[in-house]
Amino acid sequence: MGVVNVTTDSFYTGSRYPDVDAATSRALRLAEAGADILDIGGESTRPGAPPVSTQEELDRVLPVLENLRTQTDRMLSVDTRKAEVAEGALANGVDIVNDVTALGGDLRMAEVTANAGAGVVLMHMQGTPEMMQSEPRYDDVVAEVKASLSEAVARAERAGIASDAIVVDPGIGFGKTLSHNLTLLNELETLAELGKPILVGTSRKGFIGKLLSSEAEARIFGTAASVAAAILRGASIVRVHDVSEMRDVATVTDAIRNATSASVNGGVNGGPHDGASPQGSLS
Repeated sequence: MGVVNVTTDSFYTGSRYPDVDAATSRALRLAEAGADILDIGGESTRPGAPPVSTQEELDRVLPVLENLRTQTDRMLSVDTRKAEVAEGALANGVDIVNDVTALGGDLRMAEVTANAGAGVVLMHMQGTPEMMQSEPRYDDVVAEVKASLSEAVARAERAGIASDAIVVDPGIGFGKTLSHNLTLLNELETLAELGKPILVGTSRKGFIGKLLSSEAEARIFGTAASVAAAILRGASIVRVHDVSEMRDVATVTDAIRNATSASVNGGVNGGPHDGASPQGSLS
């Protein structure tokens, strides 16, 4: 999943494309680089970010989505927590609603998504973007995130969203400390017990910066390590800024994850081949 932020204030300056033509071109380049899903957002949800009005968000994302729907057959996702924005995006051919509130922020979101027959990404967040990093606390972060996502899945299914159209996201960096983020990534397989594909978004985030003492612009290798770890722990979709590089990471990691002793022995005894059929992880 390639990230396109039609914003002026997203945390990573390299992902800010407030101009419609620039955002469209960026998305098409990500598609050419191998993105299977293009995720278009018009409101930053970085820590401390103020909300934008519904009309401003619509004005930002709809022209980009209209352009993309006529120029690519890639799946399109709208990153929004507002039902009215989702409704407008879905009317313009969007396939997925990526909601950081897991359908809990706008009471119409589940209905709008269900009526469109769209897919949904349910992300866990403690608090709101404005305050979520002020003092996040959990007794057991994995158990609490899993329980919250389980409730969100039930909410989606009650609204009529197809069971096989639901993806869960632990919300790395959304109301979590460094320790919380690392624990969630290391124990990601626990979330697989929900029976839904897992999306993970670690790209250039602050927890990587804390580990490496680096700014967002210098976190690509840290991102690569986190993407590989997420895939090995069971992520099916990785949301990234650097599609070409992370596509390579996903391809190699999938090959390692899917290798078996039989395929390895076949490669040794029968000639050089990787013996794997990479599948599952989209970037």
